[in-house]
Amino acid sequence: MAKILVAEDDKFLLAAYAAKLKTSGFDAVLASDGEEAVNKTKTEKPDLILLDLVMPKKDGFDVLYDLKNNPETKNIPVIILSNLGQEEDIAKGKKLGAVDYLVKSNIAIKDVVSKIKEILA
Repeated sequence: MAKILVAEDDKFLLAAYAAKLKTSGFDAVLASDGEEAVNKTKTEKPDLILLDLVMPKKDGFDVLYDLKNNPETKNIPVIILSNLGQEEDIAKGKKLGAVDYLVKSNIAIKDVVSKIKEILA
């Protein structure tokens, strides 16, 4: 069973993603701020990370930078899932190493799960 780390500070969204991932056959690991996301990535070794950008303690760009510059975590695929949809944010996220950038308001949770399956295939 693939393990997905969901880094999201919105408790409602975090619960919604966790529920959908579990019913889709994934093991969901949850982090509600950037520091927790980095720490849980190191301890849980997820197969993929869903990363929000606007979070307390450490924003998603900093989390992505830390993960991609650590030999233990640099190969874990990261999908940015954010409401920041400006071109410069998308470009920055991809430059830092995200495999994809999804705008929350434009995508349904089931489509995020499909994207995860596609990347892990």
